[in-house]
Amino acid sequence: MIQKDSAMKLPVLFLGHGSPMNAVRDTPYSRNWRRLGQALRQRYGGEIRAVLAVSAHWCTDGTAVTAMPKPRTIHDFGGFPQELFDVRYPAPGSPELAAEIRSLLGGHAVAADFGWGLDHGTWGVLCHVFPEADIPVVQLSLNVNLDAPAHFALARRLAPLREQGVLIVGSGDIVHNLRLMDRRAPDEAGSAYEWAESARSLVNGWLENGDTQALTDEAAYPPALHLAAPTPEHWWPLLYAAGAAGADEPLQIFNDDIVGKSLSMTSVVFGHDALFEAV
Repeated sequence: MIQKDSAMKLPVLFLGHGSPMNAVRDTPYSRNWRRLGQALRQRYGGEIRAVLAVSAHWCTDGTAVTAMPKPRTIHDFGGFPQELFDVRYPAPGSPELAAEIRSLLGGHAVAADFGWGLDHGTWGVLCHVFPEADIPVVQLSLNVNLDAPAHFALARRLAPLREQGVLIVGSGDIVHNLRLMDRRAPDEAGSAYEWAESARSLVNGWLENGDTQALTDEAAYPPALHLAAPTPEHWWPLLYAAGAAGADEPLQIFNDDIVGKSLSMTSVVFGHDALFEAV
């Protein structure tokens, strides 16, 4: 079990990961992830003992947590350049943290997984945030049988980890509609579909106002948000980040662009309103 030896509470991150190519390209988004990582190192140093990542790219029947000491780098995509498949992110795992998570979630059955690893939703951002790959990383899966309030409630139970040296990172996209993406300019920021811009602005407002009721009330989601998240797996990691954070905590929104008209890069630091200077 990870022992608490400090009252310091770590922030919570939600990172809009976008295209896997952000892992190997020098973009405004990857530059900001690097700046964020540098700021975390400077402010917290050795206080960050491990990362708990919740990625849009690990959906399971039931909840699972990676429990192997050396998670593999998973290249869960196709049609990209070889340089992306060549990437390895050799961060250690943490069976100790996996056991702590299973204990924290108590009556909620959580399986110890030894076959998954780190998918690109996790390593694609952490390779910039912590390029040294020296901090242990554990992934928690997205249980496809849970609704938004249940995911949020699960995240609330993980919040104590923040005071035990665990950095909780959700990796997804608030707006993620690849079917309607402008394939002629998939990486171009700027002119988004009206519904995509509406969804981005609406969710940003909920986050800034600490409106967790609106964030989790699926029955009341407007049509724009249903278009922004036609399937929920890229939306759910935001609920884990917001759930692990308090509704009254300050936050910093950055990388707040929509690319290809229907894919948002919006990222959030919960717990600080100016942790680092974004480009």
